[in-house]
Amino acid sequence: MMASFEPRHIIVTGGCGFIGSNFVRWVVREQPDVHVTVLDKLTYAGNPQNIADMPEDRVELVVGDICDAALVDRLAAHADTIVHFAAESHNDNSIACPGPFVQTNVQGTFTLLEASRAHGLRFHHISTDEVYGDLALDDPARFTEERPYHPSSPYSSTKAASDMLVQAWVRTYGIFATISNCSNNYGPYQHPEKFIPRQVTGLLRGVRPRLYGDGLNVRDWIHVDDHSSAVWAVLTRGRIGETYLVGANGERSNIDLVRAILRVFGRDEDDFDWVRDRPGHDRRYAIDAGKLRRELGWEPRFTDFEEGLRQTIAWYRDHEPWWASAREDAEARYAEQRR
Repeated sequence: MMASFEPRHIIVTGGCGFIGSNFVRWVVREQPDVHVTVLDKLTYAGNPQNIADMPEDRVELVVGDICDAALVDRLAAHADTIVHFAAESHNDNSIACPGPFVQTNVQGTFTLLEASRAHGLRFHHISTDEVYGDLALDDPARFTEERPYHPSSPYSSTKAASDMLVQAWVRTYGIFATISNCSNNYGPYQHPEKFIPRQVTGLLRGVRPRLYGDGLNVRDWIHVDDHSSAVWAVLTRGRIGETYLVGANGERSNIDLVRAILRVFGRDEDDFDWVRDRPGHDRRYAIDAGKLRRELGWEPRFTDFEEGLRQTIAWYRDHEPWWASAREDAEARYAEQRR
């Protein structure tokens, strides 16, 4: 284990997105001596309202592109750490239009790595378990850090490429970097294009849930606050050059998840519609977070998934002005892609 690292000024890329903004909130709440500069392009998935109530003396928002080398270099000169959340991340969108995924996820990561190298910054890269491909439904195995990469979508392939850039910059240039690959996150401030908030906001609008294929695809769910605490553990105590998988033993099939959501709404568990499966739909993800737990002593706080789901649904019920227009835009995009 490396000596404990104590960040003082963190650049959080994508800090107005779902996972990034929750990390900013976690840092402000749990690390009172840390200043945060959020760098966000404010695409459709980035919402400045996600951090609007953060104290101005602790959190600064810079609107810009992680591919803008001059801007990134200027910000890096006044920081000691980059925590890199920014990414194009929606699988359906990557299948329909892969270009922005290559630009943001690959070129953007390269730009940040070069700034980290120039200024000697600590760099933590947020990635996904999707880089490992998928597992068979009847396979008892879970993903580990030693599993070969086998991405199946334009999204996951660009994340795999960005992971490999980080690994190469550590080995070739000696930068101080770590990687975490996390399972599916849920919680407040998640864009309504994503699986859980799409079903929840649809039900709040009187729309029946829609389920791809046979509904047996399995995802490994973790509350976004648990992801934030894991990132902090890796950032401050992880070994340079290492990858840590982040998960909370939250495997659920899509059909079981939809039925759980329907139960919270007091609806019949079969009150949903089947739709044609998407191309290359991975069957199962499952994370073995043993390395993170053994080396860094991390443990999740949200161990009751059903309770975390109820809290998440309550948040969306109470924050309709936050998601209403974003849902309309997302549904319009889906309708266009189906044509």
